[in-house]
Amino acid sequence: MGELRAYAALGSAQVRSVMSYRVSFLAEMVANMGATVFDVLAVLVLFRATPQVGGFSLREAVLIVGLSSAGFALADLLVGNVDHLKNYVRAGTLDTVLIRPLGVLPQLLLMDLPLRKLLRVIFSFAVLGGAIAINDVDWTPARLGLVVLAPVAGCVFFSSIFVLSASLAFWWVDSGEIGAAFTYGGRDFTSYPITVYSGWFRALFAYTIGFAFVAYQPALTLLGRTDPLGLPAWAGFLSPLVALVAAVIAGGVWRTGIRHYRSTGS
Repeated sequence: MGELRAYAALGSAQVRSVMSYRVSFLAEMVANMGATVFDVLAVLVLFRATPQVGGFSLREAVLIVGLSSAGFALADLLVGNVDHLKNYVRAGTLDTVLIRPLGVLPQLLLMDLPLRKLLRVIFSFAVLGGAIAINDVDWTPARLGLVVLAPVAGCVFFSSIFVLSASLAFWWVDSGEIGAAFTYGGRDFTSYPITVYSGWFRALFAYTIGFAFVAYQPALTLLGRTDPLGLPAWAGFLSPLVALVAAVIAGGVWRTGIRHYRSTGS
C-alpha cells in the first residue's frame, strides 16, 4: 500500500504540474491529436485515387486504422515517455531513480506522464467507434469480446515495443532513431492492410515481429473476411497472446538492461 501511495503521489504531482498552465495544456492536447487526425486523413486521401487498396474498401480500411490508432494512442499515453530513458542515462538522472525503493519503470512513466496526449486517445477511440458503426459486423459473443480486447492488446503490444526500443539506451545511448522506426514506424505500418506490403518486409514486420496482429488480423475476424494471405479465420483472436509474448520479451530485456546499467559516474 505504501508503494501505491507513492505512485499516486507522483501521478497527482504531474497532474497538478500540467494544470498549472491550463491554456498551454489545452493547446498541447489539440496539437497532439493532430497525429491521429493525419493518420485518418492519409487513408481518406489514398482512397480518393482508388476504390480499393490491397483488396480492402475504404470502410474496412478505416476499421484497420481505427484499431491501430486506438492501441497506439493508449500505449503512447501510458508508456510513450519511456523513450526519454536515453536522456536520463546520458545525464545521470536514472541514478536518482534507482536508489528509490520503488520500481524503476513505473517511476519513469510517472515522472513525465503525457496527459497532453489524452485527447488523441479519445479521438482514436471515436474513429474506432465510427468504423465499427459503418461496417456490417455480424456480432457474436466472441466478436464482442474481440472488439474490446483488440485495442487493449494493441496497447500492450505497442507498450512492449516502446520499452524494448527504450531499453537499447542501456547499451547504446544514441539509439533513439532506431527505436522510433519500430514505435512510430510500427504505427504507420499497422494503419494499412498488410496486403499492401510484400516479400521479406511483410514477413519480418507483420508476422515475425507481430504487427499484423495489432489491427489487420482482428479487423478480418470482426468483418468475417477470409485472410488473402492464408491465415485461418480465428487468427484475429491471437492478438492478446501475441501482445503477451511481446510483453514478456520486453520485460526480460528491461530487467537485463537494469542489471547491466553501470551509471554515468557523474
